[in-house]
Amino acid sequence: MNSAARRIGRTLALVLPVVLVLSGTLAVTRVPWASQAADSQVLTASSGTAAIKAQPQARRAPQDILRDRLLLDLQEKDPGVALTHLQKEMNARPSLAKHCASIARSLGRAAVAKYGAAHRAQAFSRPVCDTSFATGVAAAQ
Repeated sequence: MNSAARRIGRTLALVLPVVLVLSGTLAVTRVPWASQAADSQVLTASSGTAAIKAQPQARRAPQDILRDRLLLDLQEKDPGVALTHLQKEMNARPSLAKHCASIARSLGRAAVAKYGAAHRAQAFSRPVCDTSFATGVAAAQ
C-alpha cells in the first residue's frame, strides 16, 4: 500500500509540471502584439518569426502632449489661461511635476513671441512652478 502511494506521488511529480507547462504554452499561443485593429499582427508561440521585433509606434511623452496643448491655449486665448491649466494639471497629475518648470519656461518664451514685448508677456505671470514662466520670458528677450 505504501509503495503504491509513493509510485503515484512520483508519477504526479513528473507529469504535473509537464501538463502545467504545456497548458500555459497553449493558453498564450496567440498574443496580439499590435493594436486591436483588424490588421493587427498576431504571432503564435511556435512561429518562426517570433524573434522579429514589431515596428515601435511613435508614442509621445505625456509632458510633450501637455506642453503642446498649453501652447495652443496660449496662442488661442492668453498666457493666463495656459498657466491656469498648467496648475490644474500639476494638481491632477503630480507625476508631471518634474516637467513643470520646462513647460512654464516654454510658455514664457511663447508669450513673448506672441506679444512681441517682455513686459506685456510678464503681465500674465503667475506663481506656477516658482518663477519658471518669468525665466522663460526673460530668456526670450
